Amino acid sequence: MIRKLRVALAQINTTVGDIAGNTEAIASWTQEARERGADIVAFPELAITGYPPEDLLLKPSFLQNNLACLKRLAELSRDITIVVGFVDVDEDIYNAAAVLHGGEVRGVYRKIFLPTYGVFDEDRYFQRGEGSQVYELGGAGIGVNVCEDIWYPAGPSGAQAAGGAEVIINISASPYRRGVTGYRERMLATRAQDHSVYVCYLNLVGGQDELVFDGVSAIFDPSGNVVARGPAYQEGLIVADLDVESVFRQRLRDPRGRKLEGGQYVGVGSPAQHVALGEPLGPADKAPVEPPMHPALDEVAEVYEALKLGVRDYVIKSGYSRNVAIGLSGGIDSSLVATLAADALGPENVVGVSMPSRYSSEGSKSDAALLAENLGIRLLTLPIEATYSAFLDTLAGEYAGTEFGLAEENIQARCRGVILMALSNKFGWLVLTCGNKSETSVGYATLYGADTTGGYAPIKDVPKTMVYRLARYRNSLGPAIPPSVIEKPPSAELRPDQRDEDSLPPYDVLDPILEHYIEGDRSLDEISQMGYDRDMVARVLSLVDRAEYKRRQSPPGPKVTARAFGRDRRLPIVNGYTRV
Repeated sequence: MIRKLRVALAQINTTVGDIAGNTEAIASWTQEARERGADIVAFPELAITGYPPEDLLLKPSFLQNNLACLKRLAELSRDITIVVGFVDVDEDIYNAAAVLHGGEVRGVYRKIFLPTYGVFDEDRYFQRGEGSQVYELGGAGIGVNVCEDIWYPAGPSGAQAAGGAEVIINISASPYRRGVTGYRERMLATRAQDHSVYVCYLNLVGGQDELVFDGVSAIFDPSGNVVARGPAYQEGLIVADLDVESVFRQRLRDPRGRKLEGGQYVGVGSPAQHVALGEPLGPADKAPVEPPMHPALDEVAEVYEALKLGVRDYVIKSGYSRNVAIGLSGGIDSSLVATLAADALGPENVVGVSMPSRYSSEGSKSDAALLAENLGIRLLTLPIEATYSAFLDTLAGEYAGTEFGLAEENIQARCRGVILMALSNKFGWLVLTCGNKSETSVGYATLYGADTTGGYAPIKDVPKTMVYRLARYRNSLGPAIPPSVIEKPPSAELRPDQRDEDSLPPYDVLDPILEHYIEGDRSLDEISQMGYDRDMVARVLSLVDRAEYKRRQSPPGPKVTARAFGRDRRLPIVNGYTRV
């Protein structure tokens, strides 16, 4: 008789701290998995608490609430096996996965490899686990592990496979960064092939502060082929029938497993302990299911959807009204942010605020109006001339005898910031700020001005060259950003005939330099040797370092590059290290 195991991966969007709401969602998706005849249903890493819970983990009441909800979920496992992420408490705390079966907690796996790099800080909170288990369900051996554990070639998946596991279920909360989806799938395919197992990878979906989780859960057969793939940036239940018998045939053809001595893998502990669960609790007779195979998105579409989800979840999960306000300059950055907001929240919830000054071109004013019309958002026009003049009058005595310069330019941006926050205070609108990564990197932004003021910064990790690519991509889906906005030279319009290139290298030159320095940690010498003018590179690197204090005061925004400012890149504001 061919052994089959019907697995359901519940790719859900949790909210950090909403233990009751997350538990209700888990219960609801368990019911759907039950109705679809699943033998076992899995939920993401720390699904009960949401990920990452950060210093909520230091609150004993939070930990106890999480355990109480786990007990409630165990009662739902009388006719289906459930794997769910939670915080285990035993003198210390552990990032763990519970295996629920027959109305009980039948096993707990504690995460072994705790990431403490990039955006991760798990050693701050958790004790590492030791050892692993293989759960026997209806003749199938199942190994369960958590996120980072599967990224290590000699990790617990190998020990579980050596101990008899034919199916590995990895529950994850793996945040998005540009290009990670393909990289992740290549790694998972390698694990499946190396250990001759089915790898069922389940990822969280949703936005959480500066992180966006992309989902794209997937199942790989013992040859490393993708046999099921979930959707990107949306919830879903990935259901597949696994031919467990094929694992034995694959292992007969691949003798690498015979070279193990008792399944010993360094730093993991082996052999895996066995836990007999018995027979599957669901119906035995069921028609085969066709597993989903959602297509992978291309790079620009991935980034756009990540930003859109980041905006939507930040606004909704934070408990603000859904209304947001955006200062519309008629430029590319504010146009992209307004488009993302309209797509994420609905145009009825977006207010564009045009605040022209004496230096605003007619084209910029008309572009802002056309953008608002295209998107169907409300547009307010509040000129700042009177406000700006009042500031100049107030400062006239102190500024007497000096040349018009950067200080006078920045007053305009700060007038706009004050107006946006006044509207936010009065009407409860969350202000979305519009600075991009290129400008934020070199400090080409006014502290407390419209480009740094607000509650969320949707494109703070998006280089300027990618801003243009995203605008063109969005327009390919339907008219949104006026072509004139994309075609005109970028300008802050704070003085006559101003262009960004008056102060900065062209963005197609600047962005690669910034990537080498910020994401690659390359030195001045190394970047100069790539063919860039040394003096220009030295100036750019100096600007990046000097602007750290501005970035520390900027709003949060979603990470999409390999290394984002904020929790991902932590450099001292004051430091004397040379850049050579």
